[in-house]
Amino acid sequence: MHCFTLSQTDHVAHLVLNRPEAMNTMNPQFWRELDELLAQLHREGSARALVISSTGKHFSAGMALDTFGGAITMDDQSPEGRAAIFDLLTDMQSTFSRLESLRMPVIAAIQGGCVGGAVDMVTACCIRYASADAFFCIQEINIGMVADVGTLQRLPKLIPLGLVKELAYTGRRLGAARALGCGLVNEVFDSAEATLAAALQCAREIAAKPPVAIWGSKQAIHYARDHSVDDSLRQMGWLQGAIWSNAHVGEAVQAQKQKRAGDFTPLSPLTPFRDLA
Repeated sequence: MHCFTLSQTDHVAHLVLNRPEAMNTMNPQFWRELDELLAQLHREGSARALVISSTGKHFSAGMALDTFGGAITMDDQSPEGRAAIFDLLTDMQSTFSRLESLRMPVIAAIQGGCVGGAVDMVTACCIRYASADAFFCIQEINIGMVADVGTLQRLPKLIPLGLVKELAYTGRRLGAARALGCGLVNEVFDSAEATLAAALQCAREIAAKPPVAIWGSKQAIHYARDHSVDDSLRQMGWLQGAIWSNAHVGEAVQAQKQKRAGDFTPLSPLTPFRDLA
């Protein structure tokens, strides 16, 4: 891997953007590698939480601008070319949507600039921690385009609509303190190191719970976000009926009483349909 490193310790996966010399910009290889790594984590099921962090001064400066003039050509001169733009964006959107559909929670540890496509990325995560020097910017408007990989769809579900419009229309920076105040980030820390430490600690706490209960919680929360209370309660009944485990509940209670770590069944690995005999 050129754009990332991936490690796993005690059921916590840690994915690191590792091109600080390029401010961790998102070139075509970034998208290919990220899609492959997320598919791998989803398929294996051994990780119970995923932390995404970065290297260097900035989390990510977003889309590599030279991409538009090189590897990706946006043809706006014909209906066929414009249709291809739709298909290209759908493919890119699906990569970040993997973060939402991943079988484990995803925690972002953000330092410095989180710009353009990086906002698309972190808004698809479950939890966001930031360093005091972090800032968020919907950079797309500053280069004459509309943010198109998830920011404008997910951000209104995270922060007040008026603030979304201010950021989307002006391209202003949203600093860490204001991001905390509006609920975009869960907590702000003095340094990038402290931010990452907090993210990993949160991931370890999640990894100590029954994986299928965490999976079910993520399913229920995302469903409730996009559906009515009545529909969500109905879905909750089906979901709980599908995953309820007396053994898990008993083990969790006993582990608390005995002040020890619980012993829980991991999620089952997934075999792609095409690989089935």
